[in-house]
Amino acid sequence: MSRDSLFDGGLICYQHQKGYRFSIDSVLLAHFVEVRPQDRILDLGTGSGIISMILLYRWRDRVHEVCGIEIQQGLADLARKNFQANGLEGPGKIVQGDIQKIETLTKPEAYDKIVCNPPFYSPASGRINRNPEAQLARHQILATLEDFLSAAAFAVKNGGTVSFIYPAGLLCEFVSFAQKCCLEVKKIQLVYSYPHETAPARLVLLQCLKNGGTGVEILPPFYVYCQKNGEFSSEMQRFYRKN
Repeated sequence: MSRDSLFDGGLICYQHQKGYRFSIDSVLLAHFVEVRPQDRILDLGTGSGIISMILLYRWRDRVHEVCGIEIQQGLADLARKNFQANGLEGPGKIVQGDIQKIETLTKPEAYDKIVCNPPFYSPASGRINRNPEAQLARHQILATLEDFLSAAAFAVKNGGTVSFIYPAGLLCEFVSFAQKCCLEVKKIQLVYSYPHETAPARLVLLQCLKNGGTGVEILPPFYVYCQKNGEFSSEMQRFYRKN
């Protein structure tokens, strides 16, 4: 196990050396969420708890509660360890369970906001990780995108928001599944590795509104790096600064 940190040591994150390890995706999504006073937030597929912890680190004075749901027992235990290491057990909690049985894990429409960094890849696509923990976290083996969206729609209040990060090339798939779950995409931000006229977007950040109307806001593009093989962009650097 490794003991990593964010925000100049302000946040500690224990991770399994050869299992699932969080990436920039989680940092991007945590800072995409718009937090309001007394929000109750649900993190679906929380992994090591990193998104929940960033939200609590940034917005502890606002957030009423952040709950992370994780199906893998080893990761759920790790997330609890991380909450304890950062003194977040009060407003933060971890529930071990299957989001396909979301009705057994939470009451309907119990949360103001849902956040989710779901597995991106189908079981037969992408680079298959030999480590079972990492494989289950990255591939849609235990649950599909539609399962995560359905769980989000069940748990979020009417008019509440649902925020996801997903591969940009699968944007149409996401919008189609979201609409089936009465989640209307209201904000989209494309994420690029670096500015270049021919470089395609790698990821997309999406905010949906439960039973929302039509109309979507396209936010300015986000660049992770200043240039190819360069340093983090000023925007990305801001996401790593301590409070």
